[in-house]
Amino acid sequence: MNRVIKSSAFSLALGYVMLGFVALVLFAAPLWYAWQVTIQDGRAEILKEDAQRLTEIYRRDGAQGLTAFIEKRVSLQIAGERILLFADSSLKPLAGNLPAWPLDVPEKSGIYTIVMNLEGHQTRAVLVSNTLPGEYHLLVGRDLARFAPLETRFWYGLSAATAILAIVGVLGGLLIRRAILSRINSIGQTASVIMRGDLSHRLPARYSGDELDTLSLTFNRMLDQIEQSVNGIRNVSNAIAHDLRTPLAELRSRLEELVVNRPAANETFAELEAAVTDVDRVINIFNALLRLAEIDAGLRRSGFVQVDTAKMVAQVVEFYLPAAELRGITLSLRQVESVPVSGDPLLLTQAVTNLLDNALKFVHDNGTITIDVYRWSEETVGITVADDGPGIPDAEKPKVVERFYRGDTSRGTPGVGLGLTLVAAIARLHEGTLEFVDNYPGLRAYLVIAIGSPFKSAISSMTNKTESRQQEKTPLLEAHKTPVLDG
Repeated sequence: MNRVIKSSAFSLALGYVMLGFVALVLFAAPLWYAWQVTIQDGRAEILKEDAQRLTEIYRRDGAQGLTAFIEKRVSLQIAGERILLFADSSLKPLAGNLPAWPLDVPEKSGIYTIVMNLEGHQTRAVLVSNTLPGEYHLLVGRDLARFAPLETRFWYGLSAATAILAIVGVLGGLLIRRAILSRINSIGQTASVIMRGDLSHRLPARYSGDELDTLSLTFNRMLDQIEQSVNGIRNVSNAIAHDLRTPLAELRSRLEELVVNRPAANETFAELEAAVTDVDRVINIFNALLRLAEIDAGLRRSGFVQVDTAKMVAQVVEFYLPAAELRGITLSLRQVESVPVSGDPLLLTQAVTNLLDNALKFVHDNGTITIDVYRWSEETVGITVADDGPGIPDAEKPKVVERFYRGDTSRGTPGVGLGLTLVAAIARLHEGTLEFVDNYPGLRAYLVIAIGSPFKSAISSMTNKTESRQQEKTPLLEAHKTPVLDG
């Protein structure tokens, strides 16, 4: 019982019951006041009118006429219906249904409420006293006990309403407690499973739109983000454990061979230079994996600002033009449509850079690479990088975005298979996609990203003003501090 009393559902139900009581009192008090005022004022007016009529009879017919009229009226009315008394100057009764003038009523005119003996019992009465010409006195009154049943019924009705309100409140509180505890226990059981390490479970939601559903859906979105972050960390750990073993083993073998064979100085320095290259390769893999984990966790969303995709792509193309000209490759920005998007400028630059670097790597000398920037739909922008190289077989297209995957055509080229993986992760971060189709000949890569909300971007830009300014000034420089890792 103590647990029920201390529960929030019981407190809520008790609060509603007390609120109902207050509302009932606020409703009944004006009603009771209106009843009292209306009845009393109406009763007094009726008695005044009766007294006025009797006064007119006195003025017209004199004392004897009024005496006869009152006696006749008393004989015809119901006992106790009306109090009438006509007295002389010494307050001696001349006519009426009172044996004597009430002691609590003075001789002067006025309205009085007194307790008096009427027909053998004590009762409260309201009396109107009038002084008539010739020092005669007239008393007209009403027994208030006649209205007692109405007042009693009012209090009975108010008491019944209070009892019903209390019973309904208690039952409602118990039902509310049962319903809330059922939902809370279900949430608690799911939370216990999640705490034991099973992040795939989600809090139950009935999609009814109530507060508990809203809370459950919010927690489910948070759990989705946590699961994504944990899986990203797990993927990074697995990748480091499995895919860095080979380059580290090669580096150890190279250094061990130097220690055992002790070659000449020139050969030693050449091997050391190759070892430095291997170390740089390992560092680049670490950087790429950490960036992928950061993107998968959604930590880069705080750096979203307004990005001019046309300007950003033009800067990337300008950066790669010298490398393309050295091989006689025609690199052109064919279709350009200025579409501002909400995104991370460094990551978007990295994505376009990886796609263009990948195309330059596989296209033949004197080949062609074209880039288009255009509105893909009302809510997305498309960036297309097309080349006339060897392309990718259909069976390998879904696999090229997997970590460390390298197809047959990329065996003899530098890279570790993380470039396109990074592009796909950047596309997902910007609520977009990365797709590959044949270009006949060559490959056509479609990078589609969501335009996003300019209002959110403006807020993000204000809260990250310093970082945004640095990123806008040197996006290409920052993007190339970490070497591009292509698949």
